[in-house]
Amino acid sequence: MPMFVRGIDAAGSVFLDLTKTFDISATGAFLASTRALAVDTVVQLTIPAPSPAATTYSRVPPETPPIQARIRRQEHDGGDMQFVGVEFLKALE
Repeated sequence: MPMFVRGIDAAGSVFLDLTKTFDISATGAFLASTRALAVDTVVQLTIPAPSPAATTYSRVPPETPPIQARIRRQEHDGGDMQFVGVEFLKALE
């Protein structure tokens, strides 16, 4: 599932990236990113959704409300990919 991640990276730069989600639960997610992120920093996650005009369901919002999450771990794959584990500050309902 694609997910937007917004925050400050390990170099101190503000960013907004589209990442790929490998796993998501009520309390956290495991993402793939090309950006190095610092452990214990807080990021905002947003799940993109189709626009209401593009779907027959008029109640679908253009995106989900931002989810606050803390970076708990990061692993480098040896190439340009980072695998990032995040914990949601508030569990999803």
